[in-house]
Amino acid sequence: MSMEALIYNAQGKKAGTIALPERLFGEAWNASLMHQVVTSMQDNARTPVAHTKDRGEVRGGGKKPWRQKGTGRARHGSIRSPIWVGGGKAHGPRNEKQFARAIPKKMRVKALAVALSRKWKDGEIFFVDSLGLAEPKTAVALKVLGTIGAAVGAAMPGGVGRAKKTQKTLVAFSDLTPAAKKSLRNVACVEAKAVRDLNPVALLKNKYLVIENPAASIAVLEARFGAEREAGK
Repeated sequence: MSMEALIYNAQGKKAGTIALPERLFGEAWNASLMHQVVTSMQDNARTPVAHTKDRGEVRGGGKKPWRQKGTGRARHGSIRSPIWVGGGKAHGPRNEKQFARAIPKKMRVKALAVALSRKWKDGEIFFVDSLGLAEPKTAVALKVLGTIGAAVGAAMPGGVGRAKKTQKTLVAFSDLTPAAKKSLRNVACVEAKAVRDLNPVALLKNKYLVIENPAASIAVLEARFGAEREAGK
């Protein structure tokens, strides 16, 4: 079973239709799966930088501050105890902590299909035959996105008027060329990716998804879907 989607050209005109595979765009929403995969991907992207020294790593404290008994003061063994100023940090962040979590391949590819299906159901995926970015031109790229946004009624970057707030947009290319990447890299609310690099985190943090060259892009997604499903058996 397949679904039909409209394809637009760079001028915002209808340029045809494409059949969408149900296994990629017809999955039911699975909140539990999405939470597991997204949080795992975010953990895997963490770089442990924050680091504190414990009492065994700070300088000094080799001598007992005062004798154990008879002074009337609390007993202490080192001035580098965590309760002293300049002492070690108790239970502080450590840069050797590992946050990475394994994501089974079946879960990863299923989550991608669920995210694509949700965006398609919500009317947030649009297809364009080509953005026409033969050379790095940010103005041209924004004009095309604005034109497509106006055609589909979405507040994409580059649109005219202030009736709606510009929403973050992810543009997925069947082949992300250097020209296309340079054209969009300076636009804060636009993210450019190759279709093969699409993932649930990128889909969920952007409001709209624009897929360029739909036939080739969907072929890449289906090939990736099939390959990862086979590998996950």
